[in-house]
Amino acid sequence: MRANIDGHFLLIGLMAYPIRHSLSPKMQNIIYSKLDIPYVYLAFEVTQEKLPDAIKGLRALGLRGSAVSMPNKQTVCQYLDKLTPAVELIGACNTISNDDGVLTGYNTDGIGYMRSLKEAGVDVIGKKLTLLGGGGAASAIAVQAALDGVKKISIFNQKDECFDKIVEIVNRINAKTDCEAVVYDLADHSKLRQEIAESAVLCNATGIGMKPSEGKSLITDPTMLRKDLVVTDCIYSPRKTKLLEIAESQGCKTLNGMGMMLWQGHAQIKIWTGKEAPIDYVKEKMGFND
Repeated sequence: MRANIDGHFLLIGLMAYPIRHSLSPKMQNIIYSKLDIPYVYLAFEVTQEKLPDAIKGLRALGLRGSAVSMPNKQTVCQYLDKLTPAVELIGACNTISNDDGVLTGYNTDGIGYMRSLKEAGVDVIGKKLTLLGGGGAASAIAVQAALDGVKKISIFNQKDECFDKIVEIVNRINAKTDCEAVVYDLADHSKLRQEIAESAVLCNATGIGMKPSEGKSLITDPTMLRKDLVVTDCIYSPRKTKLLEIAESQGCKTLNGMGMMLWQGHAQIKIWTGKEAPIDYVKEKMGFND
């Protein structure tokens, strides 16, 4: 607990709904305390309906910035002054920087995911990645993976409001990178089986597996998974989702969302402070290796 908070401290927010479960406030505040940076990071439950007022509040109160999570990552872009090229390609923002009243949108989700693979010794460059989901996290991962050199990306999503949006992003990936990306209907189980069989990595980028869907998995047939497949989940609470349990039963290497959270947060702190986060210290304090 920091005892030196005074009138010179600045606030960084986290706008999402629900968000009280998030480990980001704990992680970020550990870093600011260790680096002796006068910032405090707090979570705010902000629905899409309240988002316009929340952004006005960010401007009026002079917050240094804010993280953004579901369901606001795509909607928030329209309220910002500037977007990075990656955000324009993704169509979703998870990080806002307030620089003298100018709000710039960044996206560190894909950076965090790809860095987490690298740190775990997983090489997907030049190979195929299969993604479950078509929302903000999936879009960010797909774009960053394409930019980093993943050869093929197969995305499976329900025929819902996100489907047309992810199709647009895939079209941009195919037009602006050397990656070949395709979107399929999640209900096409035979195609899903085929694409997973040809992939080096399978990633769940949906909320299935966390509350209120804890104990559920989009993959229910263990035979879809093989021993040399790497299975990852963007969820970190619980640390072992039903998908990861099924994957472990098949002998797959598995990764939860803790690494993605760590490295996307590392990128955010670089944006807000210009400093490098003390990664080993954070891992120790957060119990990453427990």
